[in-house]
Amino acid sequence: MSRKYFGTDGVRGRVGEFPITPHFVLNLGYAAGKVLAHLEHTPGERPAVLIGKDTRISGYMLESALQAGLIAAGVDVYLAGPIPTPAVAYLTRTLRLQAGIVISASHNPFEDNGIKFFSATGSKLPDSIEHEIEARLEDAIKIESSNHLGKAKRLDDAAGRYIEFCKSTFPSAMNLRGMKIVVDCAHGATYHIASHVLHELGAEVVAIGIKPDGKNINDGYGATSPANLQQAVVEHQADVGVALDGDGDRLIMVDGSGKLYDGDQLLYIIAKQRQAQGRLSGGVVGTLMTNLAFEHAMQRMGIPFLRANVGDRYVMELLQANGWQIGGENSGHIICLDKHSTGDGIVSALEVLHALRINKMSLAQISEDLQLYPQVLINVRVQGAGKLKDNAQIKAAVLDAERTLNGRGRVLLRPSGTEPLLRVMVEGEDGVLVRKCAEQIADVVKAVAA
Repeated sequence: MSRKYFGTDGVRGRVGEFPITPHFVLNLGYAAGKVLAHLEHTPGERPAVLIGKDTRISGYMLESALQAGLIAAGVDVYLAGPIPTPAVAYLTRTLRLQAGIVISASHNPFEDNGIKFFSATGSKLPDSIEHEIEARLEDAIKIESSNHLGKAKRLDDAAGRYIEFCKSTFPSAMNLRGMKIVVDCAHGATYHIASHVLHELGAEVVAIGIKPDGKNINDGYGATSPANLQQAVVEHQADVGVALDGDGDRLIMVDGSGKLYDGDQLLYIIAKQRQAQGRLSGGVVGTLMTNLAFEHAMQRMGIPFLRANVGDRYVMELLQANGWQIGGENSGHIICLDKHSTGDGIVSALEVLHALRINKMSLAQISEDLQLYPQVLINVRVQGAGKLKDNAQIKAAVLDAERTLNGRGRVLLRPSGTEPLLRVMVEGEDGVLVRKCAEQIADVVKAVAA
């Protein structure tokens, strides 16, 4: 059964355009409330959910609509205010609530927003529950009687609870004293949290991207715009830089020279350290976009490696299916299931910092065994991108490229899930050859689509 409103990461879109409107979100809150009311909770008590949001100005409007729908359905609401997505997952679990809801569009610009759900265990809501919520959206709102309406309560210590949780994932016998760290919070949900975590673990912290105004989230700062972080690390002569995205579940890092390290490199550091300490449980999950050099590095280290579809949801599914603990995307979503039930930028940064401290190495030194292969991505604007993948001429072009690469690279064609694009990705050891192959395939796609 296909989902009408839910994508791989909840409901998302442009604010003011369907479905990101107060009317739809009110209905969504009511439908979710009715579904959640039937899930397991203490007899005689109303079911309860937590709502957190990032720093977008539209969050106030959507929070009110969502809250009203849930209360009308007879569900109690805890309001956490601006708080990272992984904090909502953590608090939902520790407060024994029926669900957690995040109002955020992650790394997107402030004009966008979205709604995503976590289950009582702090993981993404199962597909079956999302289907049930969508089915309920067709029903008219029937407000509960006054004595059965839900209540709302402000959770004033949400940030403090989460700060303590993040710190608890770092080895208790270790600290960050003597380390200077620049942290970039993207003017997003970690603006009042990330620097406290690092400072309380002993680091000297320089914080940027910590002045949200409702409109500047992800604007020139954060994991998707790291230039300011690179500059700040060099200017402050820091040891390392940490960049988070608007909702705090994505991580990019920078070394003392200003060099960037993406999700593949950071996941490699985490896997390498865990293997060295004998605490790597099973293998590692990447995605279709994970650099081929990472896969080759795992083979050299004797670590099983699997690729999931793009999206942390699919990484999580493969981890759970295999009983493994760590995985991630090159975009910076990293999951450490022994630390948290979902991807967490701050927790992942602490995992990398732990490796740096215990080895007394820089990012450059600890990751020198992983030299990422050149990767060329060409987005070809076409209609019906999903069907074009099976075109005979395009298949022939891909086969030609694979023969040319001769086992020293790979080709991936991937339709965009949100735009009329076919993404042509080629990577390999020879950068010139990689670009040539990518351009040749893209030219064939354009000719076929013309």
